[in-house]
Amino acid sequence: MSFNIGLSGLNAAGKNLNVTGNNIANVGSTGFKASRAEFADVYATSMFGSGKNTTGSGVLTANISQQFTQGNITSTGNSLDLAINGNGFFVLSDNGSRVYTRNGTFSTDSSGYVVDNAGNNLQGYGVDANGNVINGVVSDLRIDTANQLPRSTTQINQTVALNSTSSVPVNTPFDAGDSQSYNWSTSVDVYDSQGNSHTLSQYFVKDGSNSWAMFVTVDGRNPSDPTSTTPAMASVTFDSSGNLNLVSPSLTQNTDGTYSSDFMVTQDGTISLANGTQTRTITNPDGSTNDVQVNVAGWVPATITDGTTTPATWGSNGSTASATGLELDMRGSTQTNTSFAVTRVDQDGYTTGQLSGLSVAENGNLFATYTNGQSKVIGQTILATFANMQGLTPVGNTNWAESYASGEPAIGTPGSGILGSLASGSLEDSNVDLTAELVNLIVAQRDYQANAKTIETENTVSQTIIQMT
Repeated sequence: MSFNIGLSGLNAAGKNLNVTGNNIANVGSTGFKASRAEFADVYATSMFGSGKNTTGSGVLTANISQQFTQGNITSTGNSLDLAINGNGFFVLSDNGSRVYTRNGTFSTDSSGYVVDNAGNNLQGYGVDANGNVINGVVSDLRIDTANQLPRSTTQINQTVALNSTSSVPVNTPFDAGDSQSYNWSTSVDVYDSQGNSHTLSQYFVKDGSNSWAMFVTVDGRNPSDPTSTTPAMASVTFDSSGNLNLVSPSLTQNTDGTYSSDFMVTQDGTISLANGTQTRTITNPDGSTNDVQVNVAGWVPATITDGTTTPATWGSNGSTASATGLELDMRGSTQTNTSFAVTRVDQDGYTTGQLSGLSVAENGNLFATYTNGQSKVIGQTILATFANMQGLTPVGNTNWAESYASGEPAIGTPGSGILGSLASGSLEDSNVDLTAELVNLIVAQRDYQANAKTIETENTVSQTIIQMT
């Protein structure tokens, strides 16, 4: 019997050496999880049970379990290198079969799909035409390398600080070419439907203690008539505290009750250059409100159509403005004893953009950055977790497959529930403790030697008995 006991010990020690050696071999494997050999003793029993003084029958390998502890996270600088900080696995599609990994070394293939080193597709949620993540619909994540289409400007948000101590300009009437006919000017770029940039200029002319006239041109032309240099005009008034009080244009009331103007600035501080009809809610002095239907002429994006004439001939450049109009919102502007300044300005248009970079947020959102300064979500990485991670089946390449013992995967986005967050530009190192493994290697070696000594001793005893006969 001692031969069998010693043999089982040799097998167990050999198994322990193999597990330890595999851990040491994979100390540099990204996302690798160390294994541990677990052993149990063996006792022989008869039909009626064993006695209380029964000797053991050796040892067997009860399990080889993997240790899903967190590995160190190392920065790489590659935006598609992803590390999971916490619980969870990346979900990959291997020709339609799902596998799971902690190895976040990803790149793109020739079709723009995000893949691992073996060509498995990273899974996640896609986005709709408006850039909204489609939750619940798992698909292959793909980086769209096509140019971002331009967007015409629809909204300009601006606040300005006007100097209340300024004097009325010396020269009248206003002339954009005469700096003595206005107090201050500013400009902002706006975009048409083809992504062409145009300069919207504003000229502020003080015409009273709390009153200013504002003239607007686009590319030096009238917004609605590219053949004319006559600017659109509105008046701006402030209360005694210097806060914007009333912005109004010179409007013509039509017989049907609507108002017509090339340039519209409502009492809520919104200035509009638009096509068609728009509704604005205006607060009356008594506190009541009413909707005023305003028909305004539209901005016609212009360019020089004939440069041989003096002055050059301007006309439409073939593009259009936003169908909803070009709106300038100046609420928050003030008039105080301060220097002229633009305290805020932003607009929502942009030109054509080429893909210039990628980044991944902690919640798994993939952001594409373009040369026009814009960025958008193009997908979201998902993670999976299991009720029994020890039940996962290793399939190589630092991947695991679902099994009956592991249970069904619970899918979610990074940071939700018990799932960890993502670290972009980083990778998770192997969780192998090399020092501990080297010590275990010595222990396993001594274990192997001791079991071999058991067999050697049993052989010596057997030889002694044989010689007695």
